[in-house]
Amino acid sequence: MNHPEYRIEGGGYTAVVLGLGAAVRELTHESRPLVVGFAADEEMPNFRGAFVAPWPNRIADGRYSFDGSDFELPINEPERGTALHGLVFDVAWTLVEHTPSAVTLACTIRPADAYPFELSLQARFSVDGQGFRTDVTAVNTGDRRAPYGVCPHPYLMAGASPLDEWVLELPASTVLTVTPDRLLPVAKEPVAGTPFDFRSAHAIGDVQIDHAFTDLARDGAGRATVRVTDPVHGTGTAMVWDGSCPWVQIHTADLPKKPENTRLGLAVEPMTCPPDAFNTGEDLVVLEPGESHLTGWTISAL
Repeated sequence: MNHPEYRIEGGGYTAVVLGLGAAVRELTHESRPLVVGFAADEEMPNFRGAFVAPWPNRIADGRYSFDGSDFELPINEPERGTALHGLVFDVAWTLVEHTPSAVTLACTIRPADAYPFELSLQARFSVDGQGFRTDVTAVNTGDRRAPYGVCPHPYLMAGASPLDEWVLELPASTVLTVTPDRLLPVAKEPVAGTPFDFRSAHAIGDVQIDHAFTDLARDGAGRATVRVTDPVHGTGTAMVWDGSCPWVQIHTADLPKKPENTRLGLAVEPMTCPPDAFNTGEDLVVLEPGESHLTGWTISAL
């Protein structure tokens, strides 16, 4: 089945958003790629540009408890035994509106044994002189309260130099450590004295990152900004979001089984909650029937 895709343009930015999964397949500014994209006839590799809901990252063993009941999600990361990146990245979304500079897509999560809640999701993607903006609305259209989390999954590109040479500015003072084999949460620890302290911008080097970060420094408007720059070519890309996402996952895309795809871009994923939040409850959004949740983020060229 061929799925539609939608091109939007404005302010020097061009984006291509897929009807399948509301994935961002392409994002450029003045023809310079800002994310690692993929071809129109290619299946989305490594969750590039995926829309991730109703939970970000991993749920251990696919199992969670909510309101006194136990549930089990399908395992789609068998090598780590986890339920990864939600339920909507591989389903068809419905077109709501498409203009030259914006597209809005919608998707409904229907109740099932693994996730017996009903959510209506709407994502509006738009471009202007400020960048590429995503605005997300989730509404609980069911009759019981529902656990919820969301994030994007872009792999940002600073420029033409190798990722090791890129300079990262990550304003986070706390990192969530994980188990080495399954990448499941262990504990929150200060970044000070670890390889993950990028509060002062410096080169990524050979550091391998696949961690969630929190305690983000924000500007006067409550916005957190991650910047990645290519000092050789004088280019860069920034991602900005507000307090609705207190977490961000950073991943240097180390893929030993796919060397051709390794370290092509830096995944920057603002998250409403940390990994495995369905079990820990930390920063988990719980939507009452009829209640809605809003969040969003912007990617821009530097």
